[in-house]
Amino acid sequence: MASPSAFVSKKCEMIPIEWVTRRLATGSFLKRNPGVPEGFRFTPPKQETFFKDDANHDPQWSEEQIVCANFKFNGLTIGRDEVDYMRKATILVFEILEKAWALRDCALIDMKIEFGVDTEGNIVLADVIDSDSWRLWPSGDKRLMVDKQVYRNLSTVTDADLDNVKRNFAWVKDQLDHLRPTVHHKVVVMMGSTADQEHCQKIAKAGRELGLSVDLRVTSAHKATDETLRILQEYEDTHGALVFVAVAGRSNGLGPVLSGNTSYPVINCPPPSDKLVQDIWSSLSVPSGLGCVTVIYPDSAALMAAQIIGLQDYLIWARLRVKQLETAASLRKADKKLKNLTL
Repeated sequence: MASPSAFVSKKCEMIPIEWVTRRLATGSFLKRNPGVPEGFRFTPPKQETFFKDDANHDPQWSEEQIVCANFKFNGLTIGRDEVDYMRKATILVFEILEKAWALRDCALIDMKIEFGVDTEGNIVLADVIDSDSWRLWPSGDKRLMVDKQVYRNLSTVTDADLDNVKRNFAWVKDQLDHLRPTVHHKVVVMMGSTADQEHCQKIAKAGRELGLSVDLRVTSAHKATDETLRILQEYEDTHGALVFVAVAGRSNGLGPVLSGNTSYPVINCPPPSDKLVQDIWSSLSVPSGLGCVTVIYPDSAALMAAQIIGLQDYLIWARLRVKQLETAASLRKADKKLKNLTL
């Protein structure tokens, strides 16, 4: 954001394709697909593409047509990989906003977005997402719709009708201030010794990159059991979503003790050691009735914690999904580069 009323955007060459994602069947989809009842739920979301051509009313195109059009923008040819990326990104944007609107008991029915290619040859979302882009039905009730379809449905336009449209758009604006999750989460990395601090800092760094709020604490379940349980209680009393990561080498009593005294998830992530193969059995072979899991690498502990918190916080969930999308895209890019070198 450049200011409260302005933002800086990348200069793009626009790809002339509208990407439409639908959760429920309604609108033009019903006209093009007779026999499908209104409200039919698409799982996964339904994806459609339309070529931007006002003279021909934006005809629907297949992905094959997009590939065969050989579009080229800012040096990037739009091929199969690029189309696949845009399709996955479109669905991801829809599902993130769907989770956001669900916080306000409002169903995101469908939406449209467009992409562009920046001056560095990267595909980026290059569209304004607002009430001109989506259908919103509060409580999932079409009669309560608050998007531009209200205006489209008017046979005549009166001042009262325009006031109603304005109220709907104002309602959407007011909701935007409440779309952030209200869950207060914390990931607590508890180490048995300060000797494990470097390992724990790696967990914290990976977690914070995923949007997690991470605390580092030092306590020993063997040597200071009462203090360990006091710290545990401190977090249970103040946080709604909570994950403990236990970092203890040799005989790991920390993870099992935490797991035996809390209903929140516990992840064992023992520090590296030349005797890790021997020591890790104390993390894997826990007493019956305990549910702590064990991973070895710091980023794995952070990812698992994010997956757990993401069940209640869609922003954390979104970061995980974006990470997956970017990883897949980078692998395809590397594969294409290597393929071109070996041809």
